[in-house]
Amino acid sequence: MSDQSALPVTFRPGRTRAVLLTGGVAIFVVITTVALLLEQLSPGERLSFVFTGAVLFGVLATLARVKVVADETGVTVVNIVSRRHLEWAEILHVNLRPGDPWVFLDLSDGTSLPVLGIQPGIAKERAIADARTLRALAEAHATRDLP
Repeated sequence: MSDQSALPVTFRPGRTRAVLLTGGVAIFVVITTVALLLEQLSPGERLSFVFTGAVLFGVLATLARVKVVADETGVTVVNIVSRRHLEWAEILHVNLRPGDPWVFLDLSDGTSLPVLGIQPGIAKERAIADARTLRALAEAHATRDLP
């Protein structure tokens, strides 16, 4: 694989994302419909129902935003509430061991960073393939960046 043609590449848990977003829309629609159909509710109560549905949708949409973007400069990891850009040299190893809920990156500062954008929950084979691709990219860039 040529690094030039392969980058940038984005990894997302596609099926999980679809389930979360579909569920969020369904919850919002159901709660809003209930608010509109219950005649005994005041306008304020109806608004609170709609607001609650919107908050629940927002939570599920936030969970669905996880991704990993690999480009020439490194890897950007977008987890639930954080975003971190790593230079290729900072990534020592890409791990997805049996039983892991997602990929972990071993970093040059001695820490490990969870990568929720690659998770074997619903699509195990896809997650394994994505982890292998990210590992190959990290290894290719690590050897390319050596003096």
